[in-house]
Amino acid sequence: MAPVEYSYAFQPIVDTESQSIKAYEALVRGPAGESAWSVLQQFSGDDLLRFDGAGRLRALSMAADLGIECELSLNLLTDSLDLDPSVLDQTVEHAESLGIPAKQLIFEVSETEAIANPRQFLEQVDPLRGSGVKFSLDDFGAGYSGLNLLAEFQPDTIKLDLTLVRDIHRKGARQAIIRGVLCTCEDLGIDVVAEGVECVEEYDWLWLEGVRLFQGYLFAKPAFGELPTAQFPL
Repeated sequence: MAPVEYSYAFQPIVDTESQSIKAYEALVRGPAGESAWSVLQQFSGDDLLRFDGAGRLRALSMAADLGIECELSLNLLTDSLDLDPSVLDQTVEHAESLGIPAKQLIFEVSETEAIANPRQFLEQVDPLRGSGVKFSLDDFGAGYSGLNLLAEFQPDTIKLDLTLVRDIHRKGARQAIIRGVLCTCEDLGIDVVAEGVECVEEYDWLWLEGVRLFQGYLFAKPAFGELPTAQFPL
C-alpha cells in the first residue's frame, strides 16, 4: 500500500464567557485540504487503527511546532486500544516529550462509534485520567447510545452534534432535547460544547440556555499551518 498523504488543520473550541480559546481540535485533512473522509477511506481494518495512533503523534508534533499553550483535542478510535492497549500511553509520552503536559490533552470518542465494552474501556482510560487527561464524547445526539454512555463513561465533556444544533432557534423538538441534555450534564458535572455553530441565531439561543463552549464557523474555520484566532459575537 502506497503511503497516504495527510495533514492536520486546527479549529478552536471557545469559551464565550471569558472570550478565550479553551482548546484546539486537530482535524485530519488531505494535503490540499481534502475532507477527513477522503483520508480515512483509504484505510481499512487494522491499518485504520494503526493510522489512528500514528496520526495523533503527527498532530501533536504539528501543534507543538505551532506553540500551542491551551488544550489539544485529539480523536480516538476506541478499537485501536484492542489492537494496542498502550497506544494512549504512547500518545501521552510523545506529548510530554514535546513539552505538552498530559493535562492539556483531550481524547474525543464519537458517540457513533459504539464502545463495545464500556467497563473495559474505563479500565483502560482511568489511569490516564489520574494524570490529568480528559475525555470528550463527540457527536452527541447523532447516535442511539448517548445517554447510556453518559451513565457508563461519564466523560469530562460532550459535544452536541451539529444535526441537533443546526437551526436550533426554530426547532422546538430539538430545543426540548437539548434542554434535557444540559440539565443532565449539569447534574453530572459534564461540560457541554455546541459544535457546528454557524449563525448568530443558533449561538444566541444556546447562550440563553446556558451553553458557554462553542466550536464552529461563526467563531473560526479550521486552519492549516496555524492556530487560528477566534471571533466572538457581540
